[in-house]
Amino acid sequence: MNIVVIDTETTWTDEVMSIGAVVASEDFKVVDSRYYLIEPACCRSAMYADVLHLDGTPDERVGSREEVMKEMRSWLREKEVRSVFAYNAGFDKNHMPELLDFVWYDIMKIAAYKQHNPYISEEMSCCKTGRLRSGYGVESIYRMLSGNYRYCEKHNGWYDATDELKIMEMLSLPLSVYEKARI
Repeated sequence: MNIVVIDTETTWTDEVMSIGAVVASEDFKVVDSRYYLIEPACCRSAMYADVLHLDGTPDERVGSREEVMKEMRSWLREKEVRSVFAYNAGFDKNHMPELLDFVWYDIMKIAAYKQHNPYISEEMSCCKTGRLRSGYGVESIYRMLSGNYRYCEKHNGWYDATDELKIMEMLSLPLSVYEKARI
């Protein structure tokens, strides 16, 4: 069984303009990936519009929202995906009701908690629940886990989905732990 890590980017008016999707095996190895641009949203003004087309992204699949979601669902079925993972997954899930029949998990709900992330030291400020009080976004957690303090999140759906999968790989926790992060 495979999983998919998804990241969306939205316009200033909160429309999904791009979706990065990386299918991986249960040991977090990449099986396949796709990068979707949704028309006409991808042509509208957005905070990260300037990084929609970065070198190194897979071929862009461009279409209407209906076309993109239909193709994506078919591809996920073909890859035997039933579980969707995302960092701050509620945001992505709420923006893609077409994928509500998949089981969603929030990577942040594992990565930001000292019970699951051994890189969170006792000196770091945490809530009573064990969650870091601050500094638990993708960029901060990636830097913490990798030791690469120059890492910067690109805000390109495909790159960000790839980096979120890398966070899961660096945490090296079995997928069963993410049951606590099901949304």
